[in-house]
Amino acid sequence: MAGHSKWANIKHRKGRQDAARGKLFAKLAKRIEVAAREGGGDPNFNPTLATAVEKAKAASMPNDNIERAIKRGIGAIEGAVYEEIWYEGYGPGGVALYVQVLTDNRNRAASEVRSTFTRNGGNLGEPGSVSYLFSQKGTILARGSEEEIMLTALDAGAEDVRDNGDGTFEVITAPSDLETVRQALEQEGVQIDNADITHLPAATVPVAEEEARKVLRLIDALDDLDDVQAVYANYDIDDSVMETVLAEA
Repeated sequence: MAGHSKWANIKHRKGRQDAARGKLFAKLAKRIEVAAREGGGDPNFNPTLATAVEKAKAASMPNDNIERAIKRGIGAIEGAVYEEIWYEGYGPGGVALYVQVLTDNRNRAASEVRSTFTRNGGNLGEPGSVSYLFSQKGTILARGSEEEIMLTALDAGAEDVRDNGDGTFEVITAPSDLETVRQALEQEGVQIDNADITHLPAATVPVAEEEARKVLRLIDALDDLDDVQAVYANYDIDDSVMETVLAEA
């Protein structure tokens, strides 16, 4: 019986992992489709698409899936037309949340986002209520020599390089310069752990342990929605508190 129970648990975990993987691929495909529709299907001339494709490859998304998403985006094969919508609100502890959605059903997306905020102790705000707190930037997580990363990145047009204190460096760029800086770093042999377009907060809000649990629960719930692409927040959670909360999850 114990063996059967163990196998059942393994299958359950694998099922959850496969479902999460499928959901991630679906979200990445949406992002690729929208990028291709707005800027063309050639990543060499569409930096947004290039970034989306790189992110998909980093997640081990099959090349066939990537190609189909590009074709749907440029209209070569039939597919849904996705609309980008931003939702703004506040979570526990006064943390501002800026939620990016790609959807083919505006009413469904609005209903799901609103109910998720409400169920998890947040409040959905009006357009403009928190967007001014965030700036769109390119971010690159790089690993290597501080001097090499800093000199290469700044020479290639980066705005800033921040030492994370763990052997990695966060390179900040204008969105349009992300691919140029990433390629310059790779040509110098710098290891790139992640490169993406994101929204960085101008200032952060300190969050204590109990509030941190609630904030992260809300973010997880929003991120789990099929239409949600990304959730940006301006929380400042102490590393030790973050480790405790994540260990409990």
